[in-house]
Amino acid sequence: MKDDNFLKENNARQLWHPMGHPGQLQANTPVIVTKAEGSTLEDIDGTRRIDAAGGLWCANLGYSNDVVKEAIAKQLYDLPYYSAFAGTTNPMAIEAAYMVRDFFAEDGIGRVFFTSGGSDSVETCLRLARQYHRIKGAPARTKFLSLKKGYHGTHFGGASVNGNNRFRIGYEPLLAGCFHLPSPYTYRNPFDESDPEKLAQKIAAVMEDEIAFQGAETIAAFIMEPILGAGGVIVPHETFMPLMREICDRHGILMIADEVICGFGRTGAWSGSRLWGVKPDLMSVAKGITSAYFPVGAALISEAVAEVFETAGPEGNIFHGYTYSAHPVGAAAVAACLSETLRLDTKTNAAARGTQMFEGVQALAAKYDIIGDVRGGHGLMTGVELVSDRATKTPLDAETMGRINAAILDSGTMVRMLGNTVAMSPPLVITEAEVNTILASLDTALASV
Repeated sequence: MKDDNFLKENNARQLWHPMGHPGQLQANTPVIVTKAEGSTLEDIDGTRRIDAAGGLWCANLGYSNDVVKEAIAKQLYDLPYYSAFAGTTNPMAIEAAYMVRDFFAEDGIGRVFFTSGGSDSVETCLRLARQYHRIKGAPARTKFLSLKKGYHGTHFGGASVNGNNRFRIGYEPLLAGCFHLPSPYTYRNPFDESDPEKLAQKIAAVMEDEIAFQGAETIAAFIMEPILGAGGVIVPHETFMPLMREICDRHGILMIADEVICGFGRTGAWSGSRLWGVKPDLMSVAKGITSAYFPVGAALISEAVAEVFETAGPEGNIFHGYTYSAHPVGAAAVAACLSETLRLDTKTNAAARGTQMFEGVQALAAKYDIIGDVRGGHGLMTGVELVSDRATKTPLDAETMGRINAAILDSGTMVRMLGNTVAMSPPLVITEAEVNTILASLDTALASV
């Protein structure tokens, strides 16, 4: 590896970063992370910080799980790659698929289609939803419904059902036939409704109206995150997802649960769908499936949907897939990660530490008027929305958010800024003391504004 001077000199010069302005990144170079241990990151200058972002909602096991690392290393020597397209497979892919299916059996899942990540998984679910209806003799069911503020990756399909215009405007026109419903966002919504249960009912009414307008016979699927992550940690009322499930069932519309963030324990349950007592038709997963030690995702198919494909004629052929689908090294990472996830019972720690974080931020909200809304309370997903005026809910400006982020970094914590919301989703193995450090960093930063 090149020396530190080379790395600092070339930081952001050749490498374009996702989700950033390439010119601004050259002027304000990114933090160069060189090492990590447990829930702590170390940068090129030796500064250590708690990773309150969990990478990108994904480092569930932290950075020191040798079981997963050794499984990856061993598989690289046994079989570094072979295709899983029809005709060939590998032992680890078979084992990993069995383990994933078993992990999500309570959610009604029967089959697993491996991908390279979350965006791939969403794309696969959208495609399978259309193909499912075609097999069933309803080829006109091509449209998709989703939620504003929802995030579903960056492929054209995922960007089209995304509910945040930051990921859309620069790339339009996107996929036709995608329609968005209001978000279950009690702090800001078109109904000015702060009661989460009433808001759930109002969104359900809008969904019924949209289905009537579009024609149920034209709609393939509805996709939602059980808890909306990148939209700012938006937690719906417990009745919301079951309401959406009931409406989908009544109109023959498939439900896709985007569990890329929520799956594998982050919500304090093994899936966000299970948290709300819903069995979806399809699920997209990634992130926690390997704790980000290897890029893997999966589209998960319910038993009922799988039966339609498996008993169909030629139209059941799946002409879709990725070079790295069921990659043997990725599959080894999946198998090891799932074993460790269950052994460590990460959902239980996520629930306890998530409550600690949520209550800690609520206490800060009583101290600082700059905090407009605190969202979370279900596992290790917490959003702190900052405002310049509580009465008008005016979002805090980007410059001040930048200064707060810098102060949090200086105080020993890495968070993720989502507009005017501070998002925190640390590793599911984080300790009580480390959560206290995160809260102290936030306290220090807010006091400096």
